[in-house]
Amino acid sequence: MEHLTKIYPSILAADFLNLEEEINKVSKEADGIHLDIMDGIFVPNITFGIPIIESIRKIFDIYLDAHLMIVEPEKYLEIFSKYVNSITVHYETVTHLHRTVSRIKELGCKAGVSLNPHTPVFLLEEILPYLDKVLIMSVNPGFTGQKFIESTYSKVEKLKKMAQEKEVDIDIMVDGGVNINNINLLHKSGVNTFVVGASVFYSNNPSQEIIDLKKMAEKNG
Repeated sequence: MEHLTKIYPSILAADFLNLEEEINKVSKEADGIHLDIMDGIFVPNITFGIPIIESIRKIFDIYLDAHLMIVEPEKYLEIFSKYVNSITVHYETVTHLHRTVSRIKELGCKAGVSLNPHTPVFLLEEILPYLDKVLIMSVNPGFTGQKFIESTYSKVEKLKKMAQEKEVDIDIMVDGGVNINNINLLHKSGVNTFVVGASVFYSNNPSQEIIDLKKMAEKNG
């Protein structure tokens, strides 16, 4: 099944003193808002938690995509599920992955698993049929504005091939260093959902940047 191209701006790159205004700039064209939840343990940064997400939900009805870069994410699934539409956990942090994925779905959210750059996609072979999405990290998680890791293209191709062989219908996502220069090749490799931070929120016209990114992703030739 072919998926529509989706852009999820990551508010990690937004101005938090003007967060409502920042989300308003992208909400019309964005397919969702990506929430990078970091605990300073699994990744070397601390971002934000439930109070910020609750505040966003009170104002916006937009799709919220939570990416839990935290240890023991299974402890927080219930509280996140009250506010978000999708929860992605890291393969590297979860011991009982099938149980965690099943719980996410029981709570009414889409379930995803993310892989750090060094983690091979073949490790998802058994869990893949239970997932709605896989998020490939194309930078080492922790900070916005990092340089894109070139081996991501082949990693995405391997994931897409695995999904096709298993006849599994999933969203293939990439997060980190995505911009106008690499989004087309990523799309051709198999990505349909792009988490974009700096290149959207640092642009003069974030809404137009999303439109341009989608056009470039789907450009032929």
